[in-house]
Amino acid sequence: MARWLVAAGLYNLVWGAVTVLHPRWLFDLTGMEQPNYPFIWQCVGMIVGVYGIGYLIAAGDPLRHWPIVLVGFLGKVFGPLGYLIGVLQGDVPPAFGVTLPTNDLVWWMPFALMLVQAARVHGGARRWLARGKGACRRSSAHR
Repeated sequence: MARWLVAAGLYNLVWGAVTVLHPRWLFDLTGMEQPNYPFIWQCVGMIVGVYGIGYLIAAGDPLRHWPIVLVGFLGKVFGPLGYLIGVLQGDVPPAFGVTLPTNDLVWWMPFALMLVQAARVHGGARRWLARGKGACRRSSAHR
């Protein structure tokens, strides 16, 4: 698990840095029209880079840091879903999907398996939810 998270962390840091430093690279690669406001795409690069830091932290103890893995997994599922909806609506050119295999799809199985293992170790989703409710009651009682 740690190796997958280190790989994801390094990948995201590199992808994010390249996008911050050269926000037009993906548009050049795909032949898409350049964005009017490249700083918005640089913000996307910054977010991807921050995920990389999270993955590197989670690599130290993947089962303890399962929430970082969960947030990353959700992003890697919802990103392609948003892309597909955008393509079907005609808002996103299909060429933009060139990043899906390396940014998202390759990470689905390892992240899902980490989350399954974390659920086993921590007693499953019901226990997580029960623990979360208790934590909310405890924190609100201290106010």
